[in-house]
Amino acid sequence: MSSLVALGPVTLQWEVFAVTSAASSGEPADLAMSRYAEGDDAAFSIVHRAVADRLRAFLMRMARSPSLADDLLQETFLRIHRARGSFDVGGRVMPWCYAIARNVYIDYVRQRSVRKERPAVNDPEEGELERPAGPESDGEQVTIAAELAARVERTLASLPPNQREAFVLIRYEGLSVADAAAIVGATEGAVKLRAFHAYEALRAALGDEAPKKRGAT
Repeated sequence: MSSLVALGPVTLQWEVFAVTSAASSGEPADLAMSRYAEGDDAAFSIVHRAVADRLRAFLMRMARSPSLADDLLQETFLRIHRARGSFDVGGRVMPWCYAIARNVYIDYVRQRSVRKERPAVNDPEEGELERPAGPESDGEQVTIAAELAARVERTLASLPPNQREAFVLIRYEGLSVADAAAIVGATEGAVKLRAFHAYEALRAALGDEAPKKRGAT
């Protein structure tokens, strides 16, 4: 992923604020986002480090293409920059950023549908998921894990988008049902039901190897 993103007349460089004292202070991301929302550009590097990996993981699960996930992540940070003034100072940055990333993905899907393009797929050279590696990794175990991961990805890909995003947010991103509901703009009951249907589909595909349910209460 490029470290430069064009913002109209402005160019935002991910590393530009890395040398500031605030960037190395361990400041909480929520507080940094509040400063960024109020115009303190030096806070961006803290926000970026705190949310980038999680947002990319979410987009990867939704888009199923590393290169597309990187493109969508770039667009997500563009929108975060443009919308920073709308951030509720004192609020929580992660749900707010997830909501923006979700909207970026939805816009991509809608545009693709209008253009009637084929869905993005994993580039075999990029790999579907990170796999265990190292001298301690047993070859057979690695193969089994890779096959299981591929089955999970195929099953997730076959789900309706609203079920997939509910499951990804709760199971993979570790969000509460309340946070997931706020991100997708649905009731907690609706999100629970969507995640349950996704879990049931995975259970049918994987049997005893299916991931455990979360957010049931």
